[in-house]
Amino acid sequence: MMEIVFLWPGKTKNPHYKALQAEYLEKIERLARAKIVETAEARGLEEKWVEKILEKEAQGLEKHLEDGYIICLSDKGKQMSSKELARMMEDKALKSGQKLVFLVGGFLGLAPRIAERANFCLSLSAMTFSHELARIMVLEQVYRSLCIIKGHSYPK
Repeated sequence: MMEIVFLWPGKTKNPHYKALQAEYLEKIERLARAKIVETAEARGLEEKWVEKILEKEAQGLEKHLEDGYIICLSDKGKQMSSKELARMMEDKALKSGQKLVFLVGGFLGLAPRIAERANFCLSLSAMTFSHELARIMVLEQVYRSLCIIKGHSYPK
């Protein structure tokens, strides 16, 4: 069975996003082993301290960055269709037996050393989204990909 980890700094604060996050995780768990790991986020620092914020969040992520095929969300990543993502997930997780780790940064993104550890960088869009919305979007796309892999119709 496919194993998927979603890793990001900080808890989802928006209650509407949090409810969607829980809903999609529940759907994913019907098709694969999955968990969300929320690490420490940098608190008490002004946004001008970008390096300090990214470093603090990197330290938290590194503690939980597991072995597996690491897919980092990045605006510099490759855009894929849902079917292409499903094929990649199937190749990496089912055919090669690797755990999939989806890594989503905080509001400033990811420290370069964390992004460099990724096996693949994925862009959800050329547009910019909040990090909390990006979490929901990656959960939805993973669920959609699992439906494609399993041959299930995706509710529209």
